[in-house]
Formats: sequence, structure tokens, C-alpha cells
Amino acid sequence: MRYLVTAHVKPGRREALAEAIDDGTLGEGSIAGDEYFRNMADARQLDDGRVQWVEVCYCATPLAEEREYWEAFFDLTKVQDAHARSRCRDLNGTESWACGDCDCSTRLEARLATRGMRFAHCLPRVRR
Repeated sequence: MRYLVTAHVKPGRREALAEAIDDGTLGEGSIAGDEYFRNMADARQLDDGRVQWVEVCYCATPLAEEREYWEAFFDLTKVQDAHARSRCRDLNGTESWACGDCDCSTRLEARLATRGMRFAHCLPRVRR
């Protein structure tokens, strides 16, 4: 399933998040792999400070695997279906693991890409 995630960066965690992205440790140990980096590359920061992205998740409970990794940096304020569950080929059993290559949220992602600014541009540069 795909979810529209809305969150706020926790106070004082923006630099740590930037560093985790830069050094490749974001989501380290998670079975979700590179999904975290795709999420942050596509995430948008809205004018009110909220950050939004579309997340692919195969857990029975939305973001059950990812939540602990995200909550190290974000207060998740809303996680909602990115498209109709009845049309999700993975959920309805038509095609296992379909969400990875599915285009079901293309319109939502295109609309999201026009809002606010790229979240990656809102993160501090990591100094090494």
C-alpha cells in the first residue's frame, strides 16, 4: 500500500537527519532498505513547516516497520492511504509486492511535487 505521510521535523533533529541521509545510515537495519532515501529525495516541505511524502509499505499496520526509524527525526502527524485500498493489487491479492512498481499514486506525487519546496533543500549541509 502507498501512504501519504505528513510530519514535522522534531526540534533539534534536522541536522541529525541531514547527517543520516548524507552518510547513508537513515533507516539502517530496516527491511525497507533504500525506501527511506527515496522518501526524503521526494519529500516536500510546506510553507507551514509540515513535510509530506508518499511511502510504500507492505505492513498490515501502516508504517509498522518504518515508524521507529521516522520517529527518531519526525513527529508523524498523519498517515493516510495514498489511493483507494480496493484498487491496491497487493492488498486485494491480485499481485504480491505490486506497490514497488505501481503507478497508483502518480497523480498524487505529481501534485505534491508542486507544493512547497524540496525538503532536501531545507536541510542543513553536513560538514565532515
